[in-house]
Amino acid sequence: MKLKVVKFGGSSLADAKQFIKVKSIVEADEGRLFVVPSAPGKRTYKDEKVTDLLYRCQAKASEGRLFEEEFDIIAQRYIDIAEELRLGVDIRSHLKTVWQDINDGASADYAASRGEYLNGLLLADYLNFAFMDAAGLIFFRENGKFDAEKTQKTFQTEVAHKRRVVIPGFYGSLPGGGIKVFPRGGSDITGSVVARGVNADVYENWTDVSGFLMADPRIVKNPRFIGTVTYSELRELAYMGATVLHEDAIFPVRQACIPINVRNTNAPDEAGTFIVPDSSESEHGGKLTGIAGRTGFTIIAIEKDNMHNEIGFGYRLLSVLNDLAISFEHIPTGIDTMSLVLSDAQIEGKRKALIDGIIKACSVDSVEIYDNLALIAVVGRDMVNAVGVSAKLFTALARAGVNVRMIDQGSSEMNIIVGVESNEFEIAVRAIYEAFK
Repeated sequence: MKLKVVKFGGSSLADAKQFIKVKSIVEADEGRLFVVPSAPGKRTYKDEKVTDLLYRCQAKASEGRLFEEEFDIIAQRYIDIAEELRLGVDIRSHLKTVWQDINDGASADYAASRGEYLNGLLLADYLNFAFMDAAGLIFFRENGKFDAEKTQKTFQTEVAHKRRVVIPGFYGSLPGGGIKVFPRGGSDITGSVVARGVNADVYENWTDVSGFLMADPRIVKNPRFIGTVTYSELRELAYMGATVLHEDAIFPVRQACIPINVRNTNAPDEAGTFIVPDSSESEHGGKLTGIAGRTGFTIIAIEKDNMHNEIGFGYRLLSVLNDLAISFEHIPTGIDTMSLVLSDAQIEGKRKALIDGIIKACSVDSVEIYDNLALIAVVGRDMVNAVGVSAKLFTALARAGVNVRMIDQGSSEMNIIVGVESNEFEIAVRAIYEAFK
């Protein structure tokens, strides 16, 4: 029997009907002994996620405003599930506690975490599993960084020997006992942490899609399904916008070489996508695995004669970014040129300070700004060693009439990133897919 940690996303636990599907999945495999739930997601496109409503409640409470309207919607979601499934847990009492805590000034992290906490209570009752609060198992340091070492030690002593346990996703605790949440989508990370903590054989991540596709189906019609992908390939794709799994969910299981299986709660018979260690044989070795991209980037193009011989130029340039708390995406370079590829969100309200800082710190000859850039990552394991990949890529873009503004190939031998005008983004993605499908 393979020991499995199974995480279910918000769409998988949105209402009582979805709970029934989840129970069927858990009971179908005796190895599914640890379950990580998200908060209830949307039931229809008009619905609101419980987590969004909880954030709004806390924001109103912090301003001294009433939040009963939002909280009543939240409460009814949980009450409906409990009543439809005839659960024994006193969910109304727990809801009352959450309301009081928010009203008394609880933090935004605490409020947001209650979505998973309450759903975990319901699911544990429904599955007849034990409930363990993530606040006592998953820890953050005072600076808000995840404390992997303390968390792992706690799992080894408190959890690894147990079976049939529900641990809510998304949150843990700070040294003083306060609640701290992972980034949005962080239940994926919790599932990964739990899988490593109990030394699982497989981490199953159940969502509303049957795994990864070679391209975004909103852009490309019926893109090819990806059966197997390595951790590193997935990191590249997730970073560039493939959002089936939170990109940070890879790290804990990667350290322990635990494969991730992304599967569909609404189609449990489908095998899904396996995310495997980089040392494993991937079905796409030397070929294209996937295409992902995002809009919303700007290029800051810097030119200075003899730049490459000037000691400390790069250090001074990056110091300007550091002083303004700006992170960069890519830095393509030439002999006398260096370009910063930056997210628009990172430089919002900071453009003038950034340009002034670069001119002052680096004494450059010229600085130019190019807006409306989209980045597209073409990802494949050992792709750089497959003859003709670059030729096929750029021929496809040229035939589609797409002007390439930037080219960057990493040393990982795994991806080629091209920058194109935002209005040509979807045209470029479709052209690349047709060339490699």
